[in-house]
Amino acid sequence: MSEETEVDGFLDGRLRLRQSAAGHRAGTDAVLLAAATPDEQQGLILDIGAGAGAVGLMAALRAPRARVGLVEIDPASSALARLNVATNGLEARVSVFEADALSAKSRRAAGLVDEQAALVLTNPPFHEADKVRVTPDAAKARAHVASAPLADWVRACLALLASGGTFVMIHRADALAECLAAVEGRLGGVSIQPIHTRAEAPATRILLRGVKGSKAPLLILKAMVLD
Repeated sequence: MSEETEVDGFLDGRLRLRQSAAGHRAGTDAVLLAAATPDEQQGLILDIGAGAGAVGLMAALRAPRARVGLVEIDPASSALARLNVATNGLEARVSVFEADALSAKSRRAAGLVDEQAALVLTNPPFHEADKVRVTPDAAKARAHVASAPLADWVRACLALLASGGTFVMIHRADALAECLAAVEGRLGGVSIQPIHTRAEAPATRILLRGVKGSKAPLLILKAMVLD
């Protein structure tokens, strides 16, 4: 592996994750998203936009009876994900799918089958290209800057989710309206959990959950404070 990498520990050292030293690095957002995985979860969990695999691998450790798929478009990140699967001894339950999640053809070519996942977890690129300064690092830009509208990303994720399955996404709090618009008519039982870095500060993130095919109403959950 040509690029410089470093190893980080997650879940009190239970997970050892090799990540690019200069590119995107998983952190608190990944931990919060993975924590949405129920311990008793079974079936297939998909981590869409997996990067080096932080969310999906943490989900695999939280839910030992589930299978996990890491879906990632970038070849270098996919290679790191495969290495991390092997390093953590999870080859029997975790697979890497190198694919453009937004393309049905690419998903099929990688071996993904629509409407098979019991749980989809995703931490999509948060920013729009015309609203931020885009880094010249292609891999880091891909992780942070959206190449398509959020609704397209959500639609692709939900194509892979089985009826009755659960979708969980972490996003910026100021993108709440866009997040709700992206899932409208596609999910029910939607819940929003605001996440604050400090009790007196505005929320910086939201966790959005929903169930495919549900007709249950929207819920606003108690805020989570990280300090």
